[in-house]
Amino acid sequence: MDDAASPEAFAPDPEIRLAQDLMFFAYRDFTHAADVILDELGLGRAHHRALHFIGRHPGITVSELLSILRITKQSLARVLNELIERGDVEQSPGLGDRRQRLLRLTRAGEALEQRLFARQRAVLAAARERAGPEAIRGFRAVMRDIMDESARAWIDRALDRPSHRAGGPTKART
Repeated sequence: MDDAASPEAFAPDPEIRLAQDLMFFAYRDFTHAADVILDELGLGRAHHRALHFIGRHPGITVSELLSILRITKQSLARVLNELIERGDVEQSPGLGDRRQRLLRLTRAGEALEQRLFARQRAVLAAARERAGPEAIRGFRAVMRDIMDESARAWIDRALDRPSHRAGGPTKART
């Protein structure tokens, strides 16, 4: 019998249940900061996630974005088409492989992504200030351990980028 399906797997564990509650409420309130803007524009969270990752990685391929977002091709196509029609995202063929589609934010897309980021940055910055450095290290360690290996590898690559190291947060892998 699989451990996840065993009766012990459903036994009350107050600390884990509390952690789950905290994750749900934190996610709700963190996303709400950007949802207000997205709602005004008739966009959703999938648009926001696409804007975030395209903005963080100009020239990302559609295939890479699919891998990160883990949504269907049809869902991503709908999101990208809307963002392209709005003038927030542009795509171009790959340099080595013309079948690839490389994605970048336009100036309007950058402005929108920065507006969304500013709302969520305020939430995170206030929490970071109240929690202090030790809590932040613990938070990062827990968040990292929740992620699967591909997400951890993605974060490691992001931490290794010169744009992150130059003037950005320190390369602390907890």
